[in-house]
Amino acid sequence: MFSEKDLRELVDYQAQQSMLTIYLNTDPTMGNADSYRLRLRNMLKTVELADDVKKVEDFFDTEYDWAGRSVAIFSDQNKMFFRVYSLAVPVPDLVHVGLRPNVRPMAGLLDSYGGYSVVLMDKQGARIFYFHLGELVEQEGVLGASVRQVKKGGSGVTGMRGGIASQTRSVEEVVERNMREIIDFSKRFFKVKHIRRIILSGNDDNIALYRNYLPKMWQSLIVGTFPASMTATNQEILTKALEIGHKTEKDRENNLVERLITHASKQSNAIIGLEDTLIAVIEGRVQSLIIQQGFRTPGFRCPQCNTITSHSNIICKQCNSETIHITDVVATAVSLTLKNGGDVEVIHTHPEFEKAGNIGAFLRY
Repeated sequence: MFSEKDLRELVDYQAQQSMLTIYLNTDPTMGNADSYRLRLRNMLKTVELADDVKKVEDFFDTEYDWAGRSVAIFSDQNKMFFRVYSLAVPVPDLVHVGLRPNVRPMAGLLDSYGGYSVVLMDKQGARIFYFHLGELVEQEGVLGASVRQVKKGGSGVTGMRGGIASQTRSVEEVVERNMREIIDFSKRFFKVKHIRRIILSGNDDNIALYRNYLPKMWQSLIVGTFPASMTATNQEILTKALEIGHKTEKDRENNLVERLITHASKQSNAIIGLEDTLIAVIEGRVQSLIIQQGFRTPGFRCPQCNTITSHSNIICKQCNSETIHITDVVATAVSLTLKNGGDVEVIHTHPEFEKAGNIGAFLRY
């Protein structure tokens, strides 16, 4: 399971010469193992790293089980570095050769699909799910005392011992104890699993009751709700969670782009456009790098001062060293941003952002 720790390892890694990054879409709707291998061979035709190509081909021929919907591989055989991550969500095919691994798609996956929790509850207990990158990682449950329903129209006298009012209070006390146990259990689960988004499930009354008891710091992470019975299958819960997650992420991306464009137009700690953004990355001023999915462009990098540019500068303007051609300057910008403590947001589709240049950033200063 790919995690923030794995991303950090890749961000910090640098090859002595060059390394190979491959993303291969193995979604069943795209074909079968033979067609995947054919696409992989075509992708590798232009790669001149013979040892890395052989390592990758041997892995797919002898080890890979083709169980996921995509796979990411990072290989540097000069330093015996080889990492493979099978993914439950599809990613576009990509091959990249450079000093650093291309982590842009992985950063985007963590941003869109990382750290979801679904809380399915009733008045007695809850099932809590942890979904990460499109798959169920773990689920736990908590069960309190059973809740006896008050019968309507009984012979008890309202307000008298043993009457309806007494029974009602008893039921309410049991429900309150159960809900507090569910909340305490949920908070521990959210904290341990580093949950970033929460989805609530059950009937409207139980969801409202849960919200009422949940501390505000966790309420802010709730992104949606849906009705379901306590007997719902794991797949039913996953399908609904992904559906809500897609809509939530789309809405969040639209708001993010609108805010970026507005702030950039006012020159309020935000910029849009490739070269201005690359300069801010080099200077370590980027807090959040915003890029359109699939946006890539060649450029140049200075091996002495790490200056990157989309301009065809043979000589670095910063230190007068000879620059090196790189196939994707955007991928390098992603790595440098993460290395400098910034974060990366990948926008899936936004026409206005595309018109504005496909890349921008919110700045620290």
